[in-house]
Amino acid sequence: MSSSTTLASSQFTFRVTQDNPSGMTLSGTNTYVIAAPTADSVVIVDPGFPQGAAEHADAVAQVIGDRSVELILVTHHHHDHTGAVDTFHERFGAPVRAVAEQWCRQASVLLANEVISAAGTQIRVVATPGHTSDSVSFFLPDDDAAPHPGGTVLTGDTILGEGTTMLDYPDGTLDDYLASMKRLRDVEGAGRQVAVLPAHGPTLDSVARTAKDYSDHRMVRVDQLREMIADYPQIPTPVDWESVTVHDLSMQLYPKLPEVVRTPAKKTLAATLEYLLHNPKE
Repeated sequence: MSSSTTLASSQFTFRVTQDNPSGMTLSGTNTYVIAAPTADSVVIVDPGFPQGAAEHADAVAQVIGDRSVELILVTHHHHDHTGAVDTFHERFGAPVRAVAEQWCRQASVLLANEVISAAGTQIRVVATPGHTSDSVSFFLPDDDAAPHPGGTVLTGDTILGEGTTMLDYPDGTLDDYLASMKRLRDVEGAGRQVAVLPAHGPTLDSVARTAKDYSDHRMVRVDQLREMIADYPQIPTPVDWESVTVHDLSMQLYPKLPEVVRTPAKKTLAATLEYLLHNPKE
């Protein structure tokens, strides 16, 4: 792997993109370094993929400089976020916190609505399941320099910088995801724009606008599927994402989809199908 790329993503954050591009990770996994401008410590979010972890840690260390690492946070359990957890834990000597205890190192699990005081700022844990059941976002209200006076929010894979995210069904569900989109919309108060710092892709201007777009997109898919299965025999629940029915529906919806992302598409479709079967249109 070649070197990671770095970018100042906001007044309080620096983005280090690992060199692991793919159809799923876009340009690579974004690891964030959080710190108030005058802080002498930092928080790292999402260590990244296992391959190239040492080189990626080197790039992150260059951003950190002579500051200490107070804490490492994880947005969710997928391998391109947790694969380098132990490398970073050993390299920087900092505790690791996640929703899933499996990924915690010398620290407790993250709790919804918890406020973490670290790196000279406040980090609020926002429960955002749906992509996975353990997905969280991190809201930085103090990171409020223009053009985002409401702060910034690190969304992991719940909101991406490009396109839309997949639902890792059956662990991730559309019910949870829609609730998470509302929760993220509510982070942005009236006239207080909050920027999105995603785990893949570039920064987005407004979490409220993007979350609404994501919700609307999902409901369009629900309506499409409802029409497609109108004449189908009864589909058993819970929906099996590996079933012939889901495969056939995915080929109808996404006939030209590259095979590398066919499985994520089928899982997302199954989550959507499960949702509509439990939410019949009145």
